[in-house]
Amino acid sequence: MVETRVETREDWMVGRVLRASTRGFACGTQSNRVDHRHDFGAFVTAPIANNDSIQVIGLIYAVEIKDDLLVNELVMADSVNGSILRDQRENRMVPMEISVLNIGFRSIDGTAYHTLPPRPPMSLSLVELCTSDVILQFMQRHDFFPLVLNAAEVPSDDLLAAAVRYASGCYPEQKERYDFLVRCGRAIARQLSHDLKRLEHVLALIRP
Repeated sequence: MVETRVETREDWMVGRVLRASTRGFACGTQSNRVDHRHDFGAFVTAPIANNDSIQVIGLIYAVEIKDDLLVNELVMADSVNGSILRDQRENRMVPMEISVLNIGFRSIDGTAYHTLPPRPPMSLSLVELCTSDVILQFMQRHDFFPLVLNAAEVPSDDLLAAAVRYASGCYPEQKERYDFLVRCGRAIARQLSHDLKRLEHVLALIRP
């Protein structure tokens, strides 16, 4: 008999907040924990400062694995033993930093707002992946698309396309995913109607 694994809150944990503003935040974790929770374009959430009833929603737009003195030494070595590499990747606590762009927030009653949050998260706040239900509800409207497309500090076109593809995976049926991509494509077309070259690029990235 196959034992069913019960998911824990740790399965949804992305990291803990390092620094934050209303525009976005950075969180950290260990590099040996990197997995699908840290994908480019993933939807994440964290409570805003001094109010656990409001959760900021953001998109991961950069993941950086930091180096240390041992890494620098290993890079310069002519050859590196495989066991040392495994130990470095699996056991050493090399820090990883995840950068997030805020695209909205959500109140405790489930109401979603597609604008910047009133306050950023506090340092050390837990950052988690958004559930499929939260993503699908949030993506009923596309009012946050301009926040992404106009964000100068991020690869905006690729980020929006990655977020749309990520959200489409929350639908169980292929037709639902296709219809969702079409709706998003039309919304993007309205935003980028003045820049056809850019529009063509983004649509190519989300085309199924």
